[in-house]
Amino acid sequence: MQKRSSTGRGKQGPEDTNEIAFRVMEAATGQVRVEDNGKNAAAVELGRLGGLKGGRARAQRLTAEQRSEIARHAATVRWTKREDG
Repeated sequence: MQKRSSTGRGKQGPEDTNEIAFRVMEAATGQVRVEDNGKNAAAVELGRLGGLKGGRARAQRLTAEQRSEIARHAATVRWTKREDG
């Protein structure tokens, strides 16, 4: 069985030297193509800021008993043998 590529490029074998040189030239001259993913950059940044604060804010709001119950449930789920696998 053939090993899977760990680079995630989707093609087998080493990358073409010319392709590498072309990307280096684009990066060096500032001609790198920017792909638009259809998302508003400002909205993405705001969502990221909220996500960075969320876990810490939630932990501060919980009581010690609630945190313990959440941890106990997580450990149970982690160590319980799954039926489907």
